[in-house]
Amino acid sequence: MRNLFLLPTFLIFLYACQTRTNEPSFIPIDGIDSSIRPGNNFYNYVNLKWYDTAQIPPSQSGVGAYRFMNYQQRLKLQGILDSVSKSNNPAGSLEQKIGDFFAAGMDTNTINQRGYEPLKAGLARINAISSIPDLLTFVAEESKLSNISLIDFQVSPDQENSSMNMGHVYQTGIGMPDRDYYFKTDSATVAIQQAYKKTIADLFTLTGSDAVLAQKNAALAYDIQKQLATAHKTNIELRDIKNNFHKIALADLNKQHPNIDWKSYFQHLGANMDSLDLAQPAYYDKLNTLLKTIPLENWKLYLRASYMSNYADCLSKPFVNAVFEYNKALTGQAVQKTRGETISSMVDIYLGMALGQLYTKLYFPESAKTRMLELVNNLQKAFSNRVDSLDWMSDSTKQKAKEKLFAITKKIGYPDKWRDYNKVTVAKDKYFENVVSAAANNFQYSLAKLGKPVDKTEWFTTPSTVTAYNNPYANEIVFPAGILQPPYFDNNADDALNYGGIGMVIGHEMTHTFDDQGAQFDKDGNVKSWWTAEDYAKFKAKTQQVIDLYSTFTVLDSMHLKGGLTVGENTADLSGIAVAYDAFKMTKQGKDTTKIGGFTPDQRFFFSIARIWRVKMKDEYLRYWVNNDPHSPPLWRVNGPLMNTTAFYTAFHVQPGDSMYLSEDKRIKIW
Repeated sequence: MRNLFLLPTFLIFLYACQTRTNEPSFIPIDGIDSSIRPGNNFYNYVNLKWYDTAQIPPSQSGVGAYRFMNYQQRLKLQGILDSVSKSNNPAGSLEQKIGDFFAAGMDTNTINQRGYEPLKAGLARINAISSIPDLLTFVAEESKLSNISLIDFQVSPDQENSSMNMGHVYQTGIGMPDRDYYFKTDSATVAIQQAYKKTIADLFTLTGSDAVLAQKNAALAYDIQKQLATAHKTNIELRDIKNNFHKIALADLNKQHPNIDWKSYFQHLGANMDSLDLAQPAYYDKLNTLLKTIPLENWKLYLRASYMSNYADCLSKPFVNAVFEYNKALTGQAVQKTRGETISSMVDIYLGMALGQLYTKLYFPESAKTRMLELVNNLQKAFSNRVDSLDWMSDSTKQKAKEKLFAITKKIGYPDKWRDYNKVTVAKDKYFENVVSAAANNFQYSLAKLGKPVDKTEWFTTPSTVTAYNNPYANEIVFPAGILQPPYFDNNADDALNYGGIGMVIGHEMTHTFDDQGAQFDKDGNVKSWWTAEDYAKFKAKTQQVIDLYSTFTVLDSMHLKGGLTVGENTADLSGIAVAYDAFKMTKQGKDTTKIGGFTPDQRFFFSIARIWRVKMKDEYLRYWVNNDPHSPPLWRVNGPLMNTTAFYTAFHVQPGDSMYLSEDKRIKIW
């Protein structure tokens, strides 16, 4: 399910790996635009010829590396699923579950014939609500199906005791990506607002309201969202770790929000606890007030809009079309994805660890894992050396930093133990019910962790996902099989390409352990200072330099990067490249100067960095990205860090007067 009220953003990368041969393959660097000086725009120097000829598929918002390569990844998964769905699999086996889930989603004839029949029972329950307690009971019951509307309850580590899981509630209740979409008045945002309102109105029409009433109902539902949005923190404010954690006793919370009646809500969820984290209190203060001031009938319209938008993608074609119109305005995607791509993605969301088992058998050789671990270990050594050489940090803090660095857990390829889906019921002719069953299972899987020790072996992405992540609560870095493919990683490529590709990603994730957020966690994953006051003040001043620099970058028209939103990722890019380069210089090729295809090893290293962010995207998606994504757009993931990397200046003879040139005293060095 995709919930219009909770549209997520995902980080993704991609391609295909082979078995290691004895010698690295010659992989040419082509497409260089020699009319551009490398020091004026290195990203374009490497990628512009490709960019000018690349065609964005109509069903996508962009093309190329990074997250847009997930398009090809979904085609791989579709191939697996198409084969499994046509096989005679034993009942209850993972092949039966993922095969029948896929087959049911592909059976559009049955789905279209059912229309909105799967929603009727839920809509009737909303219509029968006669009080605020009834309303909150419905909210709780739907939360158990992973359908979040007014209250977002999750289970994850206690940031003051990361070895134990606790309950958290987060701000929610809105349908567009973040609060600012409700209040901006520029033409691009207004167009998104209108598309969103129209989608909600269309959903009301599709479930029986006439056109006039549907528009009125949609306006009332939208107005409630907007009122809730006034109490939301901005996406920059959400980066403040300590100010988004407020542990409170459940008894005190009940007194604070009598209209919500938290005790009853958690009883309905089956969540037993004495205290929890109220992450964004202002939202729930606002909700507590609005539950009394907004008429019950309007709340029922709000719930109906939320309910329909949450399940629309699981229904007949008119519902899918209605939701797509909003997505088109938001991201610029011209036409809908193929059904196979869409359902492959849904299987990966709901039964991803089962699908991951099949994926890794086909696409991930163990030799790749061995070489990847070698890369990670080399970067860890390089990072340690860089800590030793820091001129702004005291010896006592350096020692703490290295203790944390060498306590990092490294996860590569796939988990040591696989999650089972025994409690998920899947039938070939019940796509909607399959999704609901899988969603309910996901909620119970999470709820079972409440008050229990944290399972440090757990993965929070599927092996087939093209991504990498740092989990500060476990002090771990994770590289699924999906990213261990070209252009990021090629088991047969020379070290220059791999250290510039996956090496940069490794360095990036390693640096997150010490970015503006990660630096607040100790080696065990607790939010606890390990700095001297003087060192931390110097660190904050350096991250402010990153904010200031990236805030000057113009992305589209007069739109600038949000330096405060992207500071963590930009810090990870800056230091990630530096650490990867130092690690590369430890290798035989890194110590050599022998050219390959006319380029030095150092040049090939930097070419690889530019290639892994080779992307072309729609302007609408670029606006969406800048407004919501904590990562800078690809151009600035290359040029931003490299203009601060002295080795890049040497490799390409960057001179004063070049657009990327910064005098040495202006180049930012943190780690």
